[in-house]
Amino acid sequence: MNDLQPVALGEEPADLVIRNGRVLLPEPGEFQARDVVVTNNRVAALPKDATDAIGDDTKVINANDRVVSPGFIDAHTHIDLHQTFENAYHYALEGGTTTVVTEVTGFGPAFGPEGVEQMLAATSYLPIRVYATVPPQPLLDTFGPARGDSDALANLLEDARIVGVGETDWIHAVGRDTPAEALYDRAERVGKTVSGHAAGCSEEKLQAFSTIIDDDHEAISGEGIVERVENGIHAIGRCGSIRDDMRAVGEAYEEIGADEISLSTDGMWPRELIREGYMDVVVRRAIEEGVPPADAIRMATLNPARHFGLQNLGSLAPGNIADIVLIDDLETVNVTTVISGGEVVYNKHETTVAPRSYEYPEHFYDSVNVSTDPDQFRVSATDKPVRAIEYREGLLSGQTTVSPPVEDDELVAAPEDDLLKVTLLDRHPEGDGTGFTGFLTGYGSFEGAVATSVVWETPGVIAVGSGDDMRRAVTHVNEMGGGWAVVRDGEVVTELPMRVAGVCSDLEVEETAKLYDAVESALRTLGANVERPMLAVQTLTFPGVPSLKMAPSGYADIFSREIVGLQVE
Repeated sequence: MNDLQPVALGEEPADLVIRNGRVLLPEPGEFQARDVVVTNNRVAALPKDATDAIGDDTKVINANDRVVSPGFIDAHTHIDLHQTFENAYHYALEGGTTTVVTEVTGFGPAFGPEGVEQMLAATSYLPIRVYATVPPQPLLDTFGPARGDSDALANLLEDARIVGVGETDWIHAVGRDTPAEALYDRAERVGKTVSGHAAGCSEEKLQAFSTIIDDDHEAISGEGIVERVENGIHAIGRCGSIRDDMRAVGEAYEEIGADEISLSTDGMWPRELIREGYMDVVVRRAIEEGVPPADAIRMATLNPARHFGLQNLGSLAPGNIADIVLIDDLETVNVTTVISGGEVVYNKHETTVAPRSYEYPEHFYDSVNVSTDPDQFRVSATDKPVRAIEYREGLLSGQTTVSPPVEDDELVAAPEDDLLKVTLLDRHPEGDGTGFTGFLTGYGSFEGAVATSVVWETPGVIAVGSGDDMRRAVTHVNEMGGGWAVVRDGEVVTELPMRVAGVCSDLEVEETAKLYDAVESALRTLGANVERPMLAVQTLTFPGVPSLKMAPSGYADIFSREIVGLQVE
C-alpha cells in the first residue's frame, strides 16, 4: 500500500482533517457535504464523516458550511515584471492562489535561458507553486535580429517546472518562418503547450495560428472566445491590471460551457495585488458575469491543471496535492483559509508566511546602460510631414503624420499641441545602447519627460517627452539600474527603482505600490491625460496589439511586419 491508503481506510490517523464543509468536486461540478482528509501533504480521502481519521495529533479545521475548494491556479501571468515575486507571493496566497503559470517576458528577452533559470531558482522554495513557459522573444526576428540560442532555450522544455512555450504574437508566426519554430517542434515532441497572443487574429489567420498554439488569452469578446475554442484553442480569460475580460467569459460560457476556458490575471501589479486581491478577484468577476460558482472555480482549478499537465493539482480527489481554499461567501469569494501542500499558510486574516529574499547574479543588478548621447534624442529637420505613433487606449496605438516645429535644424516636440518625442534605446547585452527617436501624439500636453526600462517584450529603455529632459530621465534610469524616472526642467520629480533585470523592484511590495502611485501622479500633474499613463508608455514597444509601435531601429509596422522610418512614402 502507499502511505495514503491506511488513512483512507481509517486504519491510521490523518495529519489534517477539514470537517463540515461544502466540498467542491470540480469534475462533476458539484458541492457536496464531505470532509477532507489529508496526510503527507496529499488528499487521502473525502469521506462524509472523517471521525475515524482523527487522532491525538490530527489538526482539525471546522469549515462550518464554508465552501472547500482546490487552490486557485493562475493560468497566465507575468511574475518577472514590476515586482519580484518572492517579495509579493504572500498576497497571492491570501487570495487563495496556490499555483501560477507565468511567462518570462521580463527576464527572458535580455537574459535568455539564464533569465528563466534565475526566475525558477528565485521561486523554488516558496510555499506557492510556480510553473513557467520558455520565452520565444529572443528568437523572434520580425523587427530585429534574433539574439537567442534556440537549442539552449529548447532544452529548458525538459525541466519539470516548464509547462511549454510562452506567448507568441501571431504576426511573428502566421505565414512566415521564424527561428522560434525550434521551440514549437520541441514542445510538440515532449508533449508541452505553446501559448499564443492572437489579438487581431481571426478567421483563416486564426486557423493557421491554431496549427501552432494550444491556448490564447487575448479574446476580448464572447465571440472571440468561442472562435478560439472552435479552432481547438484553449481559451484563457483574464482579469487583472491589464484589463478585465470577464464579460466575454460570461458570454462565451452561455454557448460553450466551462470545459475549454481557464481563468488568469495576466499580471496583477503591486497596487492591485495589495488593494484588490488576486485570483479571488478573477473568480468573483466570472461569477458576477453569470458563470455558476462551481464552473467559475473549475475554470480556476481543474481546467488549467489539465491543460498544462499539472499532475495532482486542480482537484481535491484522493491522491491530489492538498492545496485547499476555504471560502465563506461565494458572492464575494471571501477567502478565509488557505492550505498549500497540506500546510496552513493563511487563516482568519493572518498569514503564516512572509516575503523572502533572493540574491540574483551581479549582472542582473547592472543591466541598464544605454546611450545618453544628445544625438540619440535629435531628429533632423525636414520640410515634409513625418510619421508618428498615435496613442489611442490600453495597448492600442495607430499611425498618423505630424509636422513638428523646427529649431536649430531639428524637429522638436510641441507639448502644448499634444506632440511629444519618443525614443527607444536598445539595452540588450549584445546591443550598443543606441536606438531610434520618433514622435507621439495622444498622450496629452505633457511637460517634461518620463523614461523607463520596463518595456514589453524587448530589452530597452523608452523615453517620452521633450527637450533635454528626455536625456536626463534616461540618465537617471541608467543610474538606478532600471525603473522609472519622471523629470521636469532637468530635475527628477519622482523615481521608482527596478534594479532586478531592469524590470522588477526588489523593495517591499507595499513600498513599490506607493511609488507606482507617485509616478502616476507625477505623470498626470505634468499633463498626461490618458487613462493609464504608465501602461501607455511601457506598451509602446509591444507588437502583440496593432498597429504602430517602437523598435530600436525604427517604427514597427505591425500589419506590414516591417520596420518603417519617419518619412512617409
